[in-house]
Amino acid sequence: MNKKICIVYTHHKLGDLIWQLPYIKAISDYHSDKIDLIVREKTQAQKILKDINHINEIFYNDFRKGLNYWVDVIKVMKIFYKKKYDFVYILDKVNKPAIAAKLVGVKNIIGPGIGNQKKWLTVKNFLDDDDWKKTYSDQSQKLLKINSIPLNNFYPEIKINTSEFEEKNQDLLIEGKKIAFGVDSFEDYKMWYEEDFVELANLLHERKLFDYIYLICGPEKSYISDKIINYSKKNFFIDCSKKDLSGIILALKNSNFFVGNNSGPLNLAAALNIKSFGLIANDPINELKFSKINILRPHNLPDDFRSRERQGMKKLTPDQVFKDIIENII
Repeated sequence: MNKKICIVYTHHKLGDLIWQLPYIKAISDYHSDKIDLIVREKTQAQKILKDINHINEIFYNDFRKGLNYWVDVIKVMKIFYKKKYDFVYILDKVNKPAIAAKLVGVKNIIGPGIGNQKKWLTVKNFLDDDDWKKTYSDQSQKLLKINSIPLNNFYPEIKINTSEFEEKNQDLLIEGKKIAFGVDSFEDYKMWYEEDFVELANLLHERKLFDYIYLICGPEKSYISDKIINYSKKNFFIDCSKKDLSGIILALKNSNFFVGNNSGPLNLAAALNIKSFGLIANDPINELKFSKINILRPHNLPDDFRSRERQGMKKLTPDQVFKDIIENII
């Protein structure tokens, strides 16, 4: 008899969810069955993961704090009660889904058990409290290990059929060689400077590596793509700041390679198997060891270096980025 399995992940960033895909797949493989997901709506998982065979249904929940804490617990309880899961896996240390599972009588509740969460789990093996300092990937790997769940692939992978995205995004299907620049980020300190993207574009264009560049940027930071276009005064940029996720995915799938800041589109491009170059000067790179991302980093910068000043991104020069890209594609 097939078991009903649900996996819960509460972080809101797209990149963080993408990092969890290998562990979601491992749990599905371990049980030889499809799984359901509960994640935040902001991840847009229902669009991104729609064609992944081992995922059945995807539910959204906000996992809020304050007065809405118990509202969201009740919402999760309703899902658990309706679906009657045999197993609930929680891939972070949040209490809400563990409480919800316990209250509706789920028999197998598995999570890292960091802090108070262990009170609501049914397993006896937990991560250590110090493990919360590790990367999210390291935490999930240890969670699988202590529950004897094999992990055969460390790298996030997404397969997606983009044909249904084409009708409303015909402007992205222009003929010619395309590449993509990911020019914004949720955190400003991670963003390379607009003038540096322009200079890199000029260097790549001199080598005839593209006819057009998709500028991948969220609508709330469309001023960044505007600046790049205005600084450049070239007509080879395609502004994607007004595109929804379907347009972004279509642009990425039609790109020969991607260059961008350490943000969701970089992780998405790599998971889509697009050759991806990450501009990373202000972040540690230990999380990226479980990724196909080609890291572009100032030479001699320690792997664990961290800064919250955007000026640090100036250490990564267009000339160095250009040379590193050329070495990897030619």
